[in-house]
Amino acid sequence: MGKILISIGRQFGSGGRMVALAVGEKLGVSVYDSELISKAAQESGFSRDLFTKSDERRSIFSSSGFFGSGRYSLTENYVSENELFKIQSEVIRSTAEKGSAIFVGRCSDYILREMDCMDVFITAPLQKRIERVCERSGLDEREAEKLIERRDHTRESYYNYFTFGNWGQASNYDICLDSSVLGTEGTAEMIVEYARRRGML
Repeated sequence: MGKILISIGRQFGSGGRMVALAVGEKLGVSVYDSELISKAAQESGFSRDLFTKSDERRSIFSSSGFFGSGRYSLTENYVSENELFKIQSEVIRSTAEKGSAIFVGRCSDYILREMDCMDVFITAPLQKRIERVCERSGLDEREAEKLIERRDHTRESYYNYFTFGNWGQASNYDICLDSSVLGTEGTAEMIVEYARRRGML
């Protein structure tokens, strides 16, 4: 088995992260989600808090209290969203160059567009996503729906700004799957089978 690179985009509440973890377990490949934040912070010298607060969000932060002794230095007193995106992009590319990896969100499909990376998008009907969010967060259905709308809008704005593309548009991905049809394990199996038929395995 050669190097396997998979990027997984997801709607909020679709279970995309759990699907990614299931794929990683089936293939024996590391999954990078919040780990990317830690790696980006470590390599840049900024604190992890800065990347956490800007994770898949568009904003500008004061560098006061965030800047460390890393190789990135800014002459201004703020950290631009473009600088943070550049740092995280370098971490994603360097990780992909070292070996097999599965990346969750963070425009990884766009960042790895020049590499042999399989791009997946996980979706689910709104009601199913509401139920999932209610179960894991304890919110009522109305609160869960508002949270889903907010988080999806944030991810869409972030993705569209940095990639000049359209988040969640089927033509951007190799395969789009509704996780509510087969569940987490079944959806992961479909992704593995698609990778096999594509010649990646």
